[in-house]
Amino acid sequence: MTAKPQPPLVKKHSQTDLVSRLKTRKILGVGGKDDDGEVHRSKISQVLGNEMKFTMREPLGLRIWQVVSAVMFSVVAIMALIFPDRLYEVVFDEDGTSTKISVRLYGGALLSISLIMWHALYTAEKLIIRWTLLTEACYFTVQFIVTTVPLYEKGTLPQGATLLQLSRGLFILISVYFYYQVGRKPRKM
Repeated sequence: MTAKPQPPLVKKHSQTDLVSRLKTRKILGVGGKDDDGEVHRSKISQVLGNEMKFTMREPLGLRIWQVVSAVMFSVVAIMALIFPDRLYEVVFDEDGTSTKISVRLYGGALLSISLIMWHALYTAEKLIIRWTLLTEACYFTVQFIVTTVPLYEKGTLPQGATLLQLSRGLFILISVYFYYQVGRKPRKM
């Protein structure tokens, strides 16, 4: 038996054959749009995901507010731990010698919150930043209410307490503003 001669192999140039390229990309699952409307250029980017959608565009002034908050919490905590009498006198305009332990406990709690604030400065994770901002807003809200009740019962409003309450109201607004700004969905570009 004689062997039939094989026809010469013809190389197919897939880069010039458009139909072949489209079929190959469809089989690989590349080039189509995903649920977010994003077009994947390669299977690797499709499997790994596009990290750009997870990066957060920080609102202007967020990091400055985080530094100010961390410093403020730290300073008040140290004052409450070292000078509990003085801190109580500034707020309520009366002698606070009987409240040393409670003011020091307050200082310890504030020091713990300030550590959380300091560590939130070094993260880029949206969820952690939002939780610290929510913690801050809740803290200032509780402080505002807790300070207002005794001042209302007393009937007098010392100048230091008035300034403190106004600043707490401002801090609540700023924290809530950044909380919602960080949580917003980024606009598609």
